Amino acid sequence: METHIFFLHLVIILIAARVFGEIAARLTAPPVIGELFAGIVLGPSLFGWVEPTDIIKLLAEIGIILLLFKVGLETDIKRLATAGCKCGIVAITGFTAPLVLGFSISFWLFSIPMLESLFIGGTLTATSIGITVRVLGDLNLGNSHEGDIVLGAAVLDDILGVMLLALLYEFSIGGGINWLNAGKVLLFIVAFFILAPVLAKLMSLIIKRIENFSETSGLIPTMIVSLVLLFAWLAHIIGAPELLGGFAAGLALSRRFFLPLGATLRTDAKFALNIKRQMSPIISLFTPIFFVLVGLSINLREIDWSSAYIWLFSLTLFTVAVFGKMLGVIFIRESGASRALVGMSMIPRGEVGLVFAELGKLSGFFNNETHAGLIIVIILTTILPPFGIKWIQKHYQYAFRK
Repeated sequence: METHIFFLHLVIILIAARVFGEIAARLTAPPVIGELFAGIVLGPSLFGWVEPTDIIKLLAEIGIILLLFKVGLETDIKRLATAGCKCGIVAITGFTAPLVLGFSISFWLFSIPMLESLFIGGTLTATSIGITVRVLGDLNLGNSHEGDIVLGAAVLDDILGVMLLALLYEFSIGGGINWLNAGKVLLFIVAFFILAPVLAKLMSLIIKRIENFSETSGLIPTMIVSLVLLFAWLAHIIGAPELLGGFAAGLALSRRFFLPLGATLRTDAKFALNIKRQMSPIISLFTPIFFVLVGLSINLREIDWSSAYIWLFSLTLFTVAVFGKMLGVIFIRESGASRALVGMSMIPRGEVGLVFAELGKLSGFFNNETHAGLIIVIILTTILPPFGIKWIQKHYQYAFRK
């Protein structure tokens, strides 16, 4: 592709992502859904104006690494302690049930190969903490008792999801399931998460010192992006997906450290908020490219919509995705309204589910039909739950505790 054509395509992607994201937000749907539809409109499914070239894929990968950095940065491990064991029950059950059910149905009912079925099950485990936080905040439930359970569970869900993603990545590059290599990768990841806060803390101290006498602007975003890319490289070296590095960097720089260094290496909350403020424009620039790329990689014209398979596959996985998350609330001692709110809040897949689905597609495990079926499930589980949450809050507002 010639340079000027690439510039034109990039202009189209950025503007379309913004326009469709804005439309989605005004329709009370998550902007990420609008960005996904922008890719569908621009790609082979409709107009075919833009192709997912290697350069666009590289920009999209930077975008998803920065997105996972943002997820890690906004993660507050204190939520786990505040909500107690209830968030653990909700998270672990809501993680395990969709994984097992999604894998079992894909493998036994639809005769999909084992590794591909694992990717499908992994996609169904995701919970979008960003969408959940946004909806609960809009309803003034972010600081409620139920909100603590949901956000604590979502934090744990994110950590478990990233670990699973690293395992699936290892299986994909290894061409099959090798539990010995998987065990080594997990050990490397644990060591990585233990050492990451130390490295991030040291770099943050250096950045703050340099910032005090620096006479040029843009120091923080430059250094933080460098740190994120360094962590992405380190993650690749240990055999994990690069986006794990972005998540670890964000988690290490978040307002609250975790693991054994929490008591001694406390993060400066003001500095963490300053990082978030200065990094937001960069993240907002790159991450939409990833979601547009997901839409570009789907070709809805190649799918036989008259086939019962695609509808049965999507409907079955949608049922599993909803039931698997709602199952976790059965085991906690709360009122019916509180259980319904917590369970409904855990359903949205959003950007996290798209990461799993796209990794499966890029690894060559998902054909166009399977990938499209998963995208349908992710869209439905992202759009519908916010309306359910609002309905529950409206009809049972008296039941929720601050």
